Amino acid sequence: MTVKKSPSSSTMLSWMPVAAMTVVALVDVTAGPDVGLLPLVSLGPAFAGLVGGWRRTAVIGLVALLLCVTLGLYNGLFDRPRGFTAMASVAGVTGVGIAAAVTRSRREAELANVRSIAEAAQRVLLRPVPLTAGPLHAAVSYTSALAEARIGGDLYEVVASPHGVRVIVGDVQGKGLAAVETAARVLGAFREAAYDEEDLVKLGERLERSVARELEDEKFVTAILAEIGYDHQVVLLNYGHPAPMVVHPDGTADFPEPPAYALPLGLAAHGGPGPEPFPVPFTPGDQLLLYTDGVTEARDDEGGFYPLAERAHLLKEPDVHRALDALREDLVRHAAGPHHDDAAMLLLRYQGHGGGAAAGPAE
Repeated sequence: MTVKKSPSSSTMLSWMPVAAMTVVALVDVTAGPDVGLLPLVSLGPAFAGLVGGWRRTAVIGLVALLLCVTLGLYNGLFDRPRGFTAMASVAGVTGVGIAAAVTRSRREAELANVRSIAEAAQRVLLRPVPLTAGPLHAAVSYTSALAEARIGGDLYEVVASPHGVRVIVGDVQGKGLAAVETAARVLGAFREAAYDEEDLVKLGERLERSVARELEDEKFVTAILAEIGYDHQVVLLNYGHPAPMVVHPDGTADFPEPPAYALPLGLAAHGGPGPEPFPVPFTPGDQLLLYTDGVTEARDDEGGFYPLAERAHLLKEPDVHRALDALREDLVRHAAGPHHDDAAMLLLRYQGHGGGAAAGPAE
């Protein structure tokens, strides 16, 4: 999320140079020349350089210089060096303000380019999920801990494959560009393997091999794979990831845990059993929320974690996107500040009546 200035604060900042010069002029006229406030007219171009462009700064500087001359003549200061010193002060500050405005404008342009590139990368890396896949309706929410980049190490994807609707939600260890690169590799491998592999375990093994080739220094990716087929159930494969939340039509929520915990992707070389697939009932009217730990580990002002189970009722909205928006807004209110970790949520709602989720085309 990008933090934007409110219209009221922007208006106040834009009028600050004029207000500063007006106050200095009034005090100077009222108190007389002995107070020595005339050089403070340079506050106008100084403030303008901080909040405006170089042209506006130059105009404010010219106005400040004219004001300085007018007040100097009014107070009779040009009979002494004091008046010329005030003019030099205004001219010097105006020049510095123009230089600062030019530098800031260039940096803002560079930041805008970086953000546009990041948004393009996000569209490629985290493509919009299909609105529907068979009887499933899908919605996604993503909040990066790096607001300037808008992307991070969380990942998600929905693929309507010949073997069922296959889903992945994962969380790459670490942040920054290295995490983004790893997420891109995992998603690339998943998008290809989801179509090719008939078995969910084989799909997971293929991801493990792909991640193991790329990751170093014991880095890893927690992930959960899901497959929704023809039999009113979802098969889950959990690689050290938080358990998903299944919300039933009556508002109750379950967090199905795997029969045995497995290491995250990238750590298979350390030994230990791989994850075991386990089915969970998933029938019309049910909802499946997959998320990353940035959701459940979001803290409020008192250090309390986000109570996801207690917020399941927020998903009762008939429109799946509005339902997830309501949950996301509640999460933002709970965090009461910037996120310290990426937070991704993928909501799947079983809208169908009978049949399976694998055959329908994605829209």
